[in-house]
Amino acid sequence: MTALHNLVVDLDVNDGERRAAPPTEAADGRTLAWIDATFGGWWSSEATHGSNIIERRGDAPIGFVTMEQRGLQFRWLEGLARERGVGTIGPIGVAPEERRNGIGRHLLRSGLQELRERGFQRALITAVGGESLVQWYAGAVGARVAETFDREALLAPPPRTIVLASGHGSNFQAILDARAAGGLPIDIAGLIVNDASAFAIERARNAGVPASVIQWERAQEQRREFDRRLLDAAHGFEPDLVLLLGWMHLLDDSFVAAFPETLNLHPSFLPLDPQSDCVTCPDGTEIAAFRGAHAVRDALSAKSRWVGATVHRVTRATDRGPVMARFPLRTEPNELEGDLMPRVHAAEHKLVPAAITRWLFERSA
Repeated sequence: MTALHNLVVDLDVNDGERRAAPPTEAADGRTLAWIDATFGGWWSSEATHGSNIIERRGDAPIGFVTMEQRGLQFRWLEGLARERGVGTIGPIGVAPEERRNGIGRHLLRSGLQELRERGFQRALITAVGGESLVQWYAGAVGARVAETFDREALLAPPPRTIVLASGHGSNFQAILDARAAGGLPIDIAGLIVNDASAFAIERARNAGVPASVIQWERAQEQRREFDRRLLDAAHGFEPDLVLLLGWMHLLDDSFVAAFPETLNLHPSFLPLDPQSDCVTCPDGTEIAAFRGAHAVRDALSAKSRWVGATVHRVTRATDRGPVMARFPLRTEPNELEGDLMPRVHAAEHKLVPAAITRWLFERSA
C-alpha cells in the first residue's frame, strides 16, 4: 500500500523552541511562483489558502510552511483536521540547495509555535508520504502517525475520461503513458478530435482508445450545429472528466454546463486569481497573463522572459477558470517559438498528470 499519513504533534508538550514565531503572511506572487517552479505541482494553491511563514535569502524565497488552509477539499482534511483544538500545518518546502541548513526544521517548529500561540492544542501535519519523512518529523518534533490513507483508495474509482485534442496529441500520449505505468488511475474512454488528420487519432488507435472526428464543416453548417454535434459525441462517452489537451475551439456554454468537470491545458503561466491580467514570476518579474490561442507566440512577441503551462478548470470565461496546477518556464535570449515549444511540451507532460491527480484527490472528498 502506498500510504499518506497525517501526523499529530501535542503542542502543550512540544516545548522545543519557546520563542515568538516569525510573523505569518499571505504569500506574495513571487513566492507562489517560486513554489510552482521548485515543487512543480499545486502547492502554491495550498499556500494561497492559508497563512505562511516564509524564509528568504535577501528578497528571494528559499523555504515556506503553510498553516490553517481554508476552503480546500482534500480527503485528509476531513477527519482530525476538523476537530476542535486541532490546527493544520503543511505543505512545507525548502529549496533543494538549502536542505542541509536546518531551514526545514526551523520552519516546522516556527509553524508549530504559531499554532500554539493561536490557541491550538494539537497540530496535524497533513499528507506526509514516505516512511523517511515520517521518521524525520518524529525526530524533529516528536510527531506520530494519527491517520493513514491508502493513496490508491483515495484516487479510486477511476473516472471515465475523454480527451479533446486538435493536433499531434503529445499530451494525450503523456497521460496514456502515465496510465499504463500505473501512475494515473483514470479510464480513458475516448478521444474526440476536430481534425481528421490529427496524429492524436493514431495514438488512440495504438492504445485501443475509441476516437471520434467531429470536424466543423464551415461551408455546410453554422457553428451552433458543430457545437451540438460535439456535445452529442461527448455525451456518448458518458465521461466523469473531460480533458482539453491542445483543443483549439472555444466550447459553448451548453458544453460547459453539461460537463462542469472539464480541465484545460493552456501554454502560459496564469495567475491564481482568475480575474487578474498579470502574473508575478519566480524572479519577481511581472508579465501579462497570456491567454488565447497563441499564448507562446504572444509572449515571445512581447519579449517576455517567462512562459509556462497551466491546467485550470473550464468556465464560461476563456482561460480564467480556477487553477489546478501551473509551472513557470524561463525563456532563453532570442529564443524562437520552434525551439521553445519542445521545452513547453516537456513541462506540460509533467503538469497534466499532477493536475489530474489533484482533481482526483479533491473529487474523492
